[in-house]
Amino acid sequence: MITAYDDVPDKVAAFRASGEVTAQDYETTLIPAVEDKLGRHKKISLLYHLGPDFGGFTAGAMWDDTRVGFGHLAAWDRIAMVSDVSWIRNMVHALGFVVPGTIRVFGNNQLAEAKRWVSES
Repeated sequence: MITAYDDVPDKVAAFRASGEVTAQDYETTLIPAVEDKLGRHKKISLLYHLGPDFGGFTAGAMWDDTRVGFGHLAAWDRIAMVSDVSWIRNMVHALGFVVPGTIRVFGNNQLAEAKRWVSES
């Protein structure tokens, strides 16, 4: 399941993933919110929080995640990935050079710091 955070500036798309994340979660929550913000801002920032109750992605969700990320490659200003899942953290570090924006990885105990950082600029 994906839910949106609403305590961030309008130029920030902020989400929390819990349980198993599916393609439907992307298609009904994350993608429309990102598209809406891109309709109002040339560049946006993203906060993606995979909390302690995150249970993984379905294959369809992983495809949608890739499609959103690379489909709007030039639109990302800052990306804050918040997670304690080691393979997610490692993947973001390994592939971060592909995204023109600035990417930082935070632990779950650093959510407030991640929100502050992604809201700057």
